[in-house]
Amino acid sequence: MACGSRRVTIQLVNEETGPETKGPKLFRGQNYKAIRAACLDEGILFRDPYFPAGPDALGYDQLGPHSEKAKGVEWKRPHEFCTEPQFICEDMSRTDVCQGRLGNCWFLAAAASLTLYPRLLSRVVPPGQGFQRGYAGVFHFQLWQFGRWVDVVVDDRLPVCEGKLMFVRSDQRNEFWAPLLEKAYAKLHGSYEVMRGGHMNEAFVDFTGGVGEVLYLKKDTPNPPGLFSILRHALAKESLVGATALSDRGEYRTEDGLVKGHAYSVTGTHKVSLGFTKVRLLRLRNPWGRVEWNGAWSDSCPRWDALPTEWRDALLVKKEDGEFWMELLDFFRHFDTVQICSLSPEVLGPSPAGGGWHIHTFQGRWVRGFNSGGSQPGAETFWTNPQFRLTLLEPDEEDEEEDGSLRCWGAAGARGPARGARTPKCTVLLSLIQRNQRRLRAQGLRYLTVGFHVFQIPEELLGLWDSPRSRAHLSGLLRADRSPFCARRDVSRRCRLRPGHYLVVPSTARAGDEADFTLRVFSERRHTAMEVDDVISADLHALMVPYIPLELELQQLFQELAGEEEELGAPQLQVLLSIALEPARAHAQTPREIGLRTCEQLLQCFGHGGSLDLYHFQQLWGHLLEWQATFDKFDEDASGTMNSYELRLALNAAGMGGWGDVTQSLRGRRGRSKVQGNTRKERNSRADSLEKTLMLEKIEQEDSGGDGWMQVATFS
Repeated sequence: MACGSRRVTIQLVNEETGPETKGPKLFRGQNYKAIRAACLDEGILFRDPYFPAGPDALGYDQLGPHSEKAKGVEWKRPHEFCTEPQFICEDMSRTDVCQGRLGNCWFLAAAASLTLYPRLLSRVVPPGQGFQRGYAGVFHFQLWQFGRWVDVVVDDRLPVCEGKLMFVRSDQRNEFWAPLLEKAYAKLHGSYEVMRGGHMNEAFVDFTGGVGEVLYLKKDTPNPPGLFSILRHALAKESLVGATALSDRGEYRTEDGLVKGHAYSVTGTHKVSLGFTKVRLLRLRNPWGRVEWNGAWSDSCPRWDALPTEWRDALLVKKEDGEFWMELLDFFRHFDTVQICSLSPEVLGPSPAGGGWHIHTFQGRWVRGFNSGGSQPGAETFWTNPQFRLTLLEPDEEDEEEDGSLRCWGAAGARGPARGARTPKCTVLLSLIQRNQRRLRAQGLRYLTVGFHVFQIPEELLGLWDSPRSRAHLSGLLRADRSPFCARRDVSRRCRLRPGHYLVVPSTARAGDEADFTLRVFSERRHTAMEVDDVISADLHALMVPYIPLELELQQLFQELAGEEEELGAPQLQVLLSIALEPARAHAQTPREIGLRTCEQLLQCFGHGGSLDLYHFQQLWGHLLEWQATFDKFDEDASGTMNSYELRLALNAAGMGGWGDVTQSLRGRRGRSKVQGNTRKERNSRADSLEKTLMLEKIEQEDSGGDGWMQVATFS
């Protein structure tokens, strides 16, 4: 700790961020190579004990064990109903993935987009697998899950009805990588049925580890500025792109050949010239592998005849394969959202096409009564939400062709910069993901409504920001941007911000909702980011209290208990404090004795050699009176207890900040689970609050003369 700063800071360490976490995690601990070798040695085909072929793997409701749709389903290996099955055919393409009876077009449209990029596909579908040499009935796939790649092993028993695959199939009937990938995804989330209904960006992100964003197409804008440029540049960066035609009555086919309530892949863009007119075309694909657009520039449209033969031959494929071209303006009239997944450097490699991204990833949790403060900045609890400090220093390089394109797009209800503004800006993608919610569908749970706010931190406040008292300034921060708040797994926002310092505050829409989350920050230029509660700090000036003489009665009581040695041990200190604090405890609804362990900690902080003399007791008593006053200030109902929210405010007022993880740890020590925390208002007595304060006092003493930083892995 620097002597001049009079501040002590602790950096919490995530024990799971070591170098060993860089490799894929084995789902259920299953190792593909080991399982395959063991099966080959024993001459058997693999049967997965963690996802057994049967009714439970299908689903829980419409595909449940006794449902009509589950009747007549058999589980067969590919060679049992197909001659010469192949894992991947040599001419694999985006038209291979065709939808079955499961309503998971969002997943299949993303898989079709994945086939456009062999490098991406080989990450999700590892090569070297097949049905010929070395076949043992076992396959594996790698999927990104909330900051880490996961290797999922499956056997090749697939649900078959009347001799045909029940769910996804390949247009090449003897190719099976797609149905086996679907099975791996179903295993990861618990069943096939949990895949019914979703958003394409979920699968995009799980296939790539990228950041998904949604562009909302506004029907009152006849010529959307920059949309074609956005799509062209996204595909050039090897981003995955999809589009959705929304519906309020499920999927249905229109007279134009489109399917409302359905997800499509956007697989290409092209500009063609008709005389003096430039026509912008988009290539889309229906994951059904059939049912195509029949309007302008469809396969049978006569407009193709006006193009040069070489253009027509290069672009047009007259085949009922679900793929078609349509003009940009028609696309805008019929589709409601565009979904783009920007890829990470880990996937793209060191020199990606179109430029890469810089990334920070944070894991967190909203806990009721502690840091689930809701989405309204004016609410008293809002600033208890998790907070992340972001610093952007390098503006983007200006691109005249892109100017006014990406900058005017974003989440519904979010403001873009003024047209024509030339102020240097930094592009940053913020992505908030709810973790593990899809697998809880069978229990009746759904995605919470979540989002985030971005506030600008003025330069004049930066010097105060490491102090716990900085929270007093939070309510005065100006909002620089915000995401939509919606009930989706992934909520993202592309922000264009001036260089500077920002505070990102993710939250649930409703205070008290609980969920795990992942927050990721992507930027085109370098940035710094940190979780505010990852740093525990104390303003030591605030912790210092003036000398207060002891009352005569208290001094006499000390001398009586201390005896001839004139020093107190832990048992004597416990008796002394119990008597001295009795008036305050008498008014508490739930009075609690100060424990012997707490007294031992007090001796470590204020005493020497396990005992406490009169001089040091006077120092301790001054602190106790100060803490008592702070406690009473925030104990508004005079109950003698605090909930976690009140405790955080009290700790900050006392000069201590960043105690999020530690307070959660202490909640666990009190023997209350997270589930119980949902229904009970957890309280902290004066003794609990004293324990937290003692931690920091002890750290201050031990760190004197150091550099002000300590790494703490756990608090027990």
